[in-house]
Amino acid sequence: MVSFQRFWTKREIIWRFHHRKWQRRALFILGGLMVGAVAIFIAKAADLAQVLFQQLIAFIPWAPLLVTPLGFGVSAWLMTRFSPHARGSGIPQVIAARHFQDPRLRKDFVSVKTAISKALLLLLGLACGASTGREGPTVQMGAAVMFFFSRFTPIRQPGFLLAGAAAGIAGAFNTPLAGIVFGIEEMSRSFESRSSGLIIGAVVAGGLTSLAILGNYNYFGTINLGLPFGYSWLAVPLCGVVCGLMGGLFARVLILLPDHSRWSGKAWILRNPVVFAALCGLGVAIVGHISGNHVFGTGYDEARRILHVGPTADGMASMPADVGFSFGPLKFLASLLSSLSSIPGGIFAPSLAVGAGLGADAAWLFPDTPLAVLALLGMVSYLSGVVQAPITSFVIVSEMTQDHALIVPMMLASLIATRASKLISPQSLYHRLAELMIERIEPHTTSPVEGAGANAHASPATP
Repeated sequence: MVSFQRFWTKREIIWRFHHRKWQRRALFILGGLMVGAVAIFIAKAADLAQVLFQQLIAFIPWAPLLVTPLGFGVSAWLMTRFSPHARGSGIPQVIAARHFQDPRLRKDFVSVKTAISKALLLLLGLACGASTGREGPTVQMGAAVMFFFSRFTPIRQPGFLLAGAAAGIAGAFNTPLAGIVFGIEEMSRSFESRSSGLIIGAVVAGGLTSLAILGNYNYFGTINLGLPFGYSWLAVPLCGVVCGLMGGLFARVLILLPDHSRWSGKAWILRNPVVFAALCGLGVAIVGHISGNHVFGTGYDEARRILHVGPTADGMASMPADVGFSFGPLKFLASLLSSLSSIPGGIFAPSLAVGAGLGADAAWLFPDTPLAVLALLGMVSYLSGVVQAPITSFVIVSEMTQDHALIVPMMLASLIATRASKLISPQSLYHRLAELMIERIEPHTTSPVEGAGANAHASPATP
């Protein structure tokens, strides 16, 4: 009788183990489907917000000088008053949330309230002309969705947050492979074999949602261009160095603002975040007016036009007349001011637009090289310089364009850009910002963010 009871006790233990295992897998898949739906909703709403702002400009050309600073100020006030963890990109918040062992601390960064606030304030910023993207916020919202589903399993693993972040990138760009690489290289900076299958399942679920609703599409359309050996290959190190340095400068400024305790202006900004955001918005409006209203929003339309513009009658590369060769530097300034304001918004899409503009400027030196090739090299180089994640950068750009012929040049450009970026910004942007968030909550923390590696050592003063 005793052995019979022991037998069924073992059977019950095994059944419960497998039940929980499959329950966790089902939650990952269900969460991935929900993240895909959220990504599609944010994409459509963001496009509508930008259309409304462009219609306002068409009706009242001087409107950005009033609407943009006012919108920045209102967004900063709402964020500071009701949802301080919705600030900025959203990716550092997810990295910080994975660091905490206490679920209550994690919830502050990836709660449903924070996700909803992030979405609404992101759309408000885009409707007012902010040079921001939706991909970083989608990562935070994806992590929030997965964190919500983790409540229904007794094992609340950080893998849920990682899967949500990866599915968010995959759903935002329709790039499932880049979502997986982003989760491994940027979010965790390590490979966890135990959770890799679950992460892939969540990414696949998010991708299937996008495929079912939007169909099979490429973010920037299909481009099939190569880079034959010869003089044109000099564009690879040139774009890598120049765009990498510019990306490093962008990251360095964003890190220094909250990190440099000896800067006298920091105290004023902390006391007057709304006024500072409004001033940044005024700067964006002025830069937008100089650019002919081309630096507002994500920059998707301008980057796409650069990639798909045809050569002139003599076969030379030609920049779209309505964009101009000043687009890259001006978009850089608008994106920098938008990020410095700390209003909710990502940097992925604007970084791709800046890179496309800077790469296209190299047409002066390489007139026989297709403009799209130069733009793609600039995109992968500048993005690598900003986030210092070279694999994610060239995978995401190649997936968005399906240009496999440029894989090797883009890989080389991304590596060069990452090394050039480290000359200006030795620390990784997302991981350093995550460290600063952690230090505010745990002032005595001396260890680096988990998985950050050498790029995220803890050395600065608490902001």
